Amino acid sequence: MAKDINRLKVVLAEKKKTNKWLAEQLGKDPATVSKWCTNASQPSIETLLEIARVLQVDVKDLLQSTAQDPNMVYVKIPKGGVLV
Repeated sequence: MAKDINRLKVVLAEKKKTNKWLAEQLGKDPATVSKWCTNASQPSIETLLEIARVLQVDVKDLLQSTAQDPNMVYVKIPKGGVLV
């Protein structure tokens, strides 16, 4: 059941902020933020970092741990940050 928890939604609630507020801060459509909060889509890594900055949290607070998931596939991202 823990996998159903959306960390962005939880952090917004903890910070007493709304999807609409976050959308305004990021210059995004409120529908986009709503999709992130319902797991219909996910923000890019760059946007995730911006969300963490706006909410004044560590980016790790917006992610779920995968340490206990034996089916998780890990991808090493080069220092340049470009996947091919």
